[in-house]
Amino acid sequence: MLKEARQAAILEAVTARGSCTVIELARALSVSDETIRRDLKAMARNGAVRKVHGGVRLAESLRESGYHQRLAENVEAKRAIARRAAREVADGDSLMLDTGSTTAYVARALTEHRDLMIATNSVDIARTLATRNGNRVYMAGGELRADDGAALGPVATAFVRQFRVRLAFLSMAAIDAVDGLMDYHLSEAEFSRVVMERAERTIVVADGSKFGTRALVRVAGLAAVDTLITEAPPPPPFDSLLAEAGIAVVIAPPL
Repeated sequence: MLKEARQAAILEAVTARGSCTVIELARALSVSDETIRRDLKAMARNGAVRKVHGGVRLAESLRESGYHQRLAENVEAKRAIARRAAREVADGDSLMLDTGSTTAYVARALTEHRDLMIATNSVDIARTLATRNGNRVYMAGGELRADDGAALGPVATAFVRQFRVRLAFLSMAAIDAVDGLMDYHLSEAEFSRVVMERAERTIVVADGSKFGTRALVRVAGLAAVDTLITEAPPPPPFDSLLAEAGIAVVIAPPL
């Protein structure tokens, strides 16, 4: 396993459990204790984790708040973004939505649309749009995450790979000037990459708090996005970076 993939796996394990010992990580990744210690030293230097005696904890700044807490944050901005995102969708359209608080608001804004074909890995989004107005909703399989009812992992990515849709709506945990689109979980990043591949047009829905923050895993560079919908003009240097990447930035100010 390459160093980058190994460190991403370490972050995934620490994120899921809160803390891990060196021995646990070495056994899980089939490498030596010394290899893990070198990885942890580099990751601590970069601020991704905090070393403790015999193991490691996730850096507090890189912890993601719970799903229901995120739903209650920046509500008016997310509603404005969602209303504008819904205008991109026509009756009879095909689309994918990933799990996320902002995409959950997009789903709510789509409840008056008809005859949509939706593929998602979010129980919340599937429940919002299924069995109404002639919609067909396809829910990815696999184990559901306790916090938000998201299906993730190889089964979920293999499922969405079967579809080809016109639009993909993705929420992101962070937008970084160097690494671009970022998420807190490796499995979410892998799912988002497949969704991007299977959509004719990728739309990221993100409020202004995501700019200039960092998460654990790089999803893709900015150039992978066609359109960004946000509630206010992006701050420097993101305004110029988005323009250079050829992204259409749509501003949807709250009412």
